[in-house]
Amino acid sequence: MSTNYSSKELQNSIEQVMKKKQYENFNEWITNFALNLSSIWNDESAKKLNPKFNNDSVEKNNSAIVIGRGPSINKHEHLKLLAESNYEGSIICCDGKLIDALNAGITPDKFPKFYVISIEPYSKIKKYYEGDVVKKFGSKIKGIFTVLTNPEVIKEARKAGIQIHWVHSLFDYNEGEKSFNNLSALMIRAKNSEHKLPAIQTGGNVGTAAWFTAWQILKCSTVTLIGINHGWEEDDSWEKIIHHDNKAEISEVIDRNSETFHKLYKKIHNPDFNCNCILDPIFQFYSEGLKEFIARSPKNITTINATEGGSIFGERIKSMKFKSFLEKYDLK
Repeated sequence: MSTNYSSKELQNSIEQVMKKKQYENFNEWITNFALNLSSIWNDESAKKLNPKFNNDSVEKNNSAIVIGRGPSINKHEHLKLLAESNYEGSIICCDGKLIDALNAGITPDKFPKFYVISIEPYSKIKKYYEGDVVKKFGSKIKGIFTVLTNPEVIKEARKAGIQIHWVHSLFDYNEGEKSFNNLSALMIRAKNSEHKLPAIQTGGNVGTAAWFTAWQILKCSTVTLIGINHGWEEDDSWEKIIHHDNKAEISEVIDRNSETFHKLYKKIHNPDFNCNCILDPIFQFYSEGLKEFIARSPKNITTINATEGGSIFGERIKSMKFKSFLEKYDLK
């Protein structure tokens, strides 16, 4: 049975789905944090990655490339272009693209400022750290993990030799003193009042978290995005789209030929790259969040979208082909 929604009802439904998504794993988050606490006490804080702790100047550390796993990264062979370049800035690789990046020749041997980041609470993320190529280069990779990361993921990363650095991921900052953000911070400092972790927004996804990490923790003034589509390709199947992250609660009761359905799964045109993409409710949330964060970021931060596709364009975003970035912004 199909249902027609008013615009207000549709927006309320989307918000309910996203709120449910945000909090449905709350018990898992708490469990992960509790199991991670002793490691958090003994491992490094991600604040130690700040250039001032490494006798490095901010000026020398002024550029970062964020590697996501959106479809454009393979379509335009961005990993190959990066591997063959002389880029000397930081590389922040989203966990899901780590093995591909290393296999493509983007290794800490060639790119010493190599980081990987994980934010999800799921044990399945550990597969991103299980490859032989990860074990080969793991000891030279700096890992950034939220306090909510599944302990099995931390175990696998540690087994590969990856250096563990912890961050807070903000998610219930509207709850004040009773928020988990505040309570967990107090517990982390219980053994050592000086052991503080940097706190970053994640926007609900690792790509946005990597962007925040680049300028808030690594103090980079130029952050370039590749593989951060935050949207579906125009020719992706509807079955794939509506079951994104197993979230099909709304679409299952809406006629796919209706106006409501096409508002829910809206097609947008990216004028910077002259392409279209489709945003489901989750990607709408991710996309709008990242674009708002970029628009509100400090004026000295430049964000370049070199994804060559997807939904990230607008205020304070410079778009260009990745090849052009590597040629024009030869930042050391």
